Amino acid sequence: MSAPSLDFDPSTVSLPRGHFIGGTYRSTNEAQIAVHRPSDGQLLGHIPDASAATVDEAVSNALQAWKTSGWATQPPRERAKVLNRWADLIDHHAVSLAQLETVSSTRPVAEAHSSDVPFTAEAIRFFAELADKLGGDFAATRRDSVGFIASEPYGVIGAIAPWNFPLSMCSWKCGPALAAGNAVVLKPSEMTPFSTLRLAELAIEAGMPPGIFNVVNGRGATAGAAITRHPDISKISFTGSTRTGAAIMSDAALHGTKPVTLELGGKSPQLVFEHLTDLEYTARCIVRGFTSNGGQACVAGTRLIVHKRVVEPLLESVQSQLAKIVPQPLWQSTSSYSPIISRGQAERIDSLIAESLASGAELIAGGSYFENMEGGYFLRPTLLVNVSASTPAVREELFGPVLTVQTFEDEDEGIALAGHPTYGLCAGVHTRDIGQALRAMRRLAAGTVWINRYGRSGDMIIPTGGFKQSGIGKDLGRQALEASMRYKSVLIDFDRM
Repeated sequence: MSAPSLDFDPSTVSLPRGHFIGGTYRSTNEAQIAVHRPSDGQLLGHIPDASAATVDEAVSNALQAWKTSGWATQPPRERAKVLNRWADLIDHHAVSLAQLETVSSTRPVAEAHSSDVPFTAEAIRFFAELADKLGGDFAATRRDSVGFIASEPYGVIGAIAPWNFPLSMCSWKCGPALAAGNAVVLKPSEMTPFSTLRLAELAIEAGMPPGIFNVVNGRGATAGAAITRHPDISKISFTGSTRTGAAIMSDAALHGTKPVTLELGGKSPQLVFEHLTDLEYTARCIVRGFTSNGGQACVAGTRLIVHKRVVEPLLESVQSQLAKIVPQPLWQSTSSYSPIISRGQAERIDSLIAESLASGAELIAGGSYFENMEGGYFLRPTLLVNVSASTPAVREELFGPVLTVQTFEDEDEGIALAGHPTYGLCAGVHTRDIGQALRAMRRLAAGTVWINRYGRSGDMIIPTGGFKQSGIGKDLGRQALEASMRYKSVLIDFDRM
């Protein structure tokens, strides 16, 4: 039997409304936020902008559930059973979740169905499997005493997720926090709330106690700030821009000195040396690295640093692949190229491209929008040459499909160009010389280095997180679960008993 088509009519999708608190939807009289479809700019509907009072209700509900439901005190494997049932339900509802993801986000429905939904379920399973694998340690002490480090959940963790991968980001935030025994109050982006709300419904269906996972809608300046500043939130996890991350870090320090995990902006290099095994493969990595999700990913590889000997054939291959891109509405199953999320973001990208050209950069591809896309901002993949470290498109995170190109003559120069004064999230290195690859890996100040590839795999054990102003702490991996627990030192003198 052939698989059903993923094509759908966006006007027929039923959208969750309100905040999800205590296992049910709550309607409020708060200010409303308009939500639009990125594919065509059409209005989807409105969501409430949570007030401080609504956030307080969600946090109070979460704290009470954490204290009384047994979620934190039950055997970890019992929590794991609930999380695994949740993951199974996510898989079961893959088509409807993919549709919810597609209508308000930049994710093509086929990619959401084949990648985002399975990734979300697998991330939750991964942390479920870790739930009883990490705990405290015994410490070496004198012979008549016992010392150990006990782990315990924080209590209520506040999570603030971005708009670019709503489902996946929810699993990054909630998977480790819930597996460790915490309750979560999560704010999705006001532009992409719907799939996250549906995940919260499925968590209740899986048997998660009401109140352990709450979702509040709203803007960062209102709902997000209220979460960060709430005295009963014991830790914050945020993914988004460096500027917002710095504000959250400041707020967390001023309102309770609580720990933060911050996965922030990037301006990642793809460093290509002259000795390549397969030029076409490298070109595909480069294209994927800066066009995936319309370039709207913190890890996007938007700075090409390439040896002068291979720059011409490599760019020829890159441009040949870019010429094949044909945008379509995201709800068509053949769609594979994403629009810019909003008009405001499109205008920001346009401005930075214009500033770069004014500073001396040369446009050799793109720079304009695909025609006849009915209100969607589908930016043609854009290549800029004759750039320097001071060029705005090199210096700033554009969050769009814009690739700058710089060349070098020797290894030291290439590695130096690949560095960035502000960001250190990811880097790609392309070479068939393993010594060269490892030297570059050691010298690049980046939290993740991909060699002869660009982009994450499905290996959840490998954490992600940046250096410099690209963040603090790690998502995924056992490090994310460890960061969701606090540690208590215990020393017992048993000869006194």
